[in-house]
Amino acid sequence: MIETTPPQAPARPAPGSAEDLAVRVRVLSVLVDDGSNTLSKVSGLIRRRGFHVRSISVGPSRHPGRSRMTLTVDAGHAETDQVRKQLERLVEVIEIEDVTGQLVHSRELVVAKVRSSEVAGLLSRGAKVLDSGPDGTTVEFAGEGKDVGEFIDELLHHGVLDVARSGPVVMRKTA
Repeated sequence: MIETTPPQAPARPAPGSAEDLAVRVRVLSVLVDDGSNTLSKVSGLIRRRGFHVRSISVGPSRHPGRSRMTLTVDAGHAETDQVRKQLERLVEVIEIEDVTGQLVHSRELVVAKVRSSEVAGLLSRGAKVLDSGPDGTTVEFAGEGKDVGEFIDELLHHGVLDVARSGPVVMRKTA
């Protein structure tokens, strides 16, 4: 008698693990008309629907009177589609693109004040000194999210006084 085992379902990442987060985090690039309350409308819509936004970055686009928003949403594919559909209803929203998994340039920025005036290790990682004084040294570092996270870990060895980190800003790579 030959024993067979039933086919195994693909293993799902453990909830809260790095793999689970990578599956759940989606990046949306949204082109919007500038307006005094456009950001408020977008964030309010997402909040009311109960979606978890990890970051929102907003800046001017190449089109006068329009801005580019980068939303990092902690959700699965179905929830992200709901976010898209809700955002498309806003008059201010011109275009939405899910750039998750696409070839993009992605950068984050961290500005930190550290106690130590010995910042050679931070500078060797690519940080720039913005200010130095008796109460500490302020440095900035920009890079991919993973690199920024590693830089923040390195800051712990330098007596962090304060830290501010942006969300990602993305642009599709061209061939």
